Formats: sequence, C-alpha cells, structure tokens
Amino acid sequence: MDKHVFHKLCDTLRQRGMLRDTAGVMIEEQLAIFLNIIGHNERNRVIQERFQHSGETISRHFNNVLKAIKSLSREFLQPPPLNTPPEILRNNRFYPYFKDCIGVIDGMHIPAHVPAKDQSRFRNRKGILSQNVLAACTFDLQFIFVYPGWEGSVADSRVLRAVLDDPDQNFPNIPEGKYYLVDSGYSNIEGFIAPYQGVRYHLHEYRGANQLPRSAKELFNHRHAFLRNAIQRSFDVLKARFPILKLAPQYAFHIQRDIVIAACVIHNHIRREERNDWLFTGVEGRTVEEFPDYDDQPDMQLTSSIQEQIASSLRDSIAAAMWSDFINKWDEW
Repeated sequence: MDKHVFHKLCDTLRQRGMLRDTAGVMIEEQLAIFLNIIGHNERNRVIQERFQHSGETISRHFNNVLKAIKSLSREFLQPPPLNTPPEILRNNRFYPYFKDCIGVIDGMHIPAHVPAKDQSRFRNRKGILSQNVLAACTFDLQFIFVYPGWEGSVADSRVLRAVLDDPDQNFPNIPEGKYYLVDSGYSNIEGFIAPYQGVRYHLHEYRGANQLPRSAKELFNHRHAFLRNAIQRSFDVLKARFPILKLAPQYAFHIQRDIVIAACVIHNHIRREERNDWLFTGVEGRTVEEFPDYDDQPDMQLTSSIQEQIASSLRDSIAAAMWSDFINKWDEW
C-alpha cells in the first residue's frame, strides 16, 4: 500500500487505542511486521532478521495487530448502499435490468493447514486442503461480508444457508426487491439470483463464432456472468496483495481464519483511501477468467417454493426485457 494509506491505518489503530507504542516497537513498526508476514508470506525467522527483534516479539506483535485489524471488520465491512450501483447505472447493458442488484456472493477456497484427523473434512473437490470462505462484495470491489473457516468439502450453498439461518452471523439484511447475484452452485431464491441452468454461462463460452446470444436466457446469463465477475476480480486483488492466502500457513486454524478477515479489512481500507492503487487499477476494465466447477450443483434443500417462484419470476422478467430491447434496438449485448 502507499505510504499515506499505511499511515492512515496506523493513525486509526492508535486513536482507537487498539494498539499502543511500546518501549522498543512503535505502532508503525508493529503494523509493518504484520504486513511483511501476510504480504510476503515471510517466516518468523526472516522477520526476526529484518526487524532485529526476537521471535517472541515478532509473534506477539503479529497476534496483537491481527486482533486489532480484525476488530475493525464491523466498521470496514459495511452493508452495500441500497441505491443502484453506478457500475450498473452507467451501463445500458445492465440498466435498468439489474437496477435492484446490490452485490455479488461467492465462495473462495483458501489453502488450509489442519491436523491429520481433520484433513478429510477440509479436502475439497480438487483434493486440496482448504477452508471455504463465503464472501459478498460490491461492484466497486469492496467486501461487504466475509465468513471464513468452513471445511473445504462443504458446498458453497450450504455455507450461505448456515449464515442466513444464524442471526449471530450478522449477514446484512436484504431489503424487499433487492438481491445479490450468485453462480449456479446456489439456488435461485428470493434475494439471490442465479443464472439459468442448462444454458451457456461462463464468459469464455461466448467467444468466437458463437458469441452472439441466441435466446433471452443466453443474453441474461452472459450479462449476469459479466456483472458477477466483480467478485472474481476482488478475489484476484486480495490474493495478489496477500500471498499468504495462496499457501497454507502453519498457524493454528483460528489464526488462519482471522488472517482472511484482516486481509479483507485492509483490502477495503486501501480501496477507500487510494483509488489509483496499482492492483485495483490492474483489474479495471477486464474480466477474470472463471471456469465452471461441474461438481458444484445447486443445493435444493430447505428452499421455499414461494421464494423460488418470486426469484424465477423476477429473473424471467429481466431476461424478457433485455431480450426485447436487444432484438428491437440492437443494443450492445
């Protein structure tokens, strides 16, 4: 992050009393130690040499900073605005069709280090030990909600259902008529609009000779995929900035879980304080390639037929409106 963004975060932690200068280590150095570890995936021994402190001192400040930044999550991970996002409002491919969409939800797998007795539960469909992280983001690439720590073997849809069923998780309330975009691994229910099943969806499927959509469902799926790509770009920026999320760090699992939350807090802080951040500008105007996970089928359990009917009716009306405009006005698709 740029210096002014770093110092702003230091000031916040100091003013709130979340961290204190010690006799030998100022808050700026404490935060620098933490960022070196999660931003370069450095081992304690390397950090000892770089900062000339004992291993115990490094570990203590790492844990203190992690706890402090995690405590900022309620402030930095905010519910989305309820007005139409500018990324939709300014683009006639998406407006007015998706005017009530407030964000995107998806799961992100982070490599995990767990004891042998837990490994079968954490082994995902690709055979990798991981924690499944449920995340929601805005089209401005800021995280709204993050729920890490689920076993890698658990389907995305089950994690979302568990969050919605547990008021203590504080998932932001979805006002009537508003919704998030989700992929085909989730059920299409009120508040969560999924693409049409059995219709080409991923962006790479619309290239070459077959690029034009042939039906209202295909047009809907293409635009849905394009908008939903915001969360893939958010994940890309997050993992590029914090390489510790690409490898399984040998910390206790609750520390691995908290690192994800802290990384998302810092991600949002940078997005708010430096609009020209190099990692964010690197993903502007482009899509991140995403390929389907054929094992991730929608979870049909515990969904209300009324919820499904409301969502299906909304999806059909959006698809019909955009197809009519596409056919009659030959709008860009």
